[in-house]
Amino acid sequence: MTSTAHAISPDSGTHWTEPGAWAVAPGVHRIPLPLPMDGLRAVNVYVLETDDGLTLIDGGWAVEASRTQLEQSLKEIDRHVGDIRSFLVTHVHRDHYTQAVTIRREVGSHVSLGLGDKATLDLIHDRDRTGPDPHVALLERAGAPDIARAWGEFTRAHTPDLSQWDYPDTWLEGDVGLQVGGRALDAVHTPGHTRGHYVFADRDASLLFAGDHVLPTITPSIGFEPAVAAQPLGDFMASLTRVRGLPDLTLLPAHGPVAPSSHARVDELLAHHEDRLALCLEAVGGGALTSYDVAGVLSWTRHERTLASLDVFNSALATLETRAHLELLVARGGLAHAEQDGVVVYRRTIGT
Repeated sequence: MTSTAHAISPDSGTHWTEPGAWAVAPGVHRIPLPLPMDGLRAVNVYVLETDDGLTLIDGGWAVEASRTQLEQSLKEIDRHVGDIRSFLVTHVHRDHYTQAVTIRREVGSHVSLGLGDKATLDLIHDRDRTGPDPHVALLERAGAPDIARAWGEFTRAHTPDLSQWDYPDTWLEGDVGLQVGGRALDAVHTPGHTRGHYVFADRDASLLFAGDHVLPTITPSIGFEPAVAAQPLGDFMASLTRVRGLPDLTLLPAHGPVAPSSHARVDELLAHHEDRLALCLEAVGGGALTSYDVAGVLSWTRHERTLASLDVFNSALATLETRAHLELLVARGGLAHAEQDGVVVYRRTIGT
């Protein structure tokens, strides 16, 4: 798959992370905001203009560099932060949610978020939790005790700023129609990347504000959230199929360039995960027992790196995404799983 590091966006004619307020359609601008300490480099926030002010789809990460860039980019269209009336946040991850919360505190904007992400916010706010981060137990059960230990040490050293994680004003539940000025949006629940993820479809303008659900050059992480779903990959692939059932729309992703066809990219993502499922099945047949074992057989990123070459964060992502693939294979009947000394092990079923 093509790297986001070399992607030109057709609205700007330059690298998709280039700062600015880039017109993608009448009354709609794409504003890339920086992501410090993040390999993705930027998140696209989309500005929808109305007679009453601005609605932003996603808010960015609440860090000074992002806030400064948002202010500068809004000036390019003769707007400012005080014009923001509402945020439609695709999901609860910090690069999408936290700046919406901090701006709301200043200017009174209204923030909406998918109800499925409430469980994650509840865990963040549960200060009385005495146990480790939920990912620690998942990684231990996945057969990755060293990664689990390193992840636990990292999370103990980084306490979240709860002022950036306040609850939204409105929870989105199910599929709903929204009116943003004169623009009708279909808010479509697309769990997988997170349990509460939403995309927003503007059928009249042929636009899909896709968040992290459909990314043009990379695949979103699956199964990596504190309140993990039982079948995150199954949810994700089902959500992709639902988006495939919408009209073919211009893809407006959270990371990467604007792309011409939501259908084409959904088809690629579904094919990619079917390929990974086949590789996981093969790895178990070859003797890999745990999610960590299977992840070690697979290659990662467009550079086809080994699991051992990844840092702690990305090796945890890889291990838990592999777990999501293996659990979907169990649900499909291709694998069986059992627990041995607190670790989940997998075997192929007869006939697979």
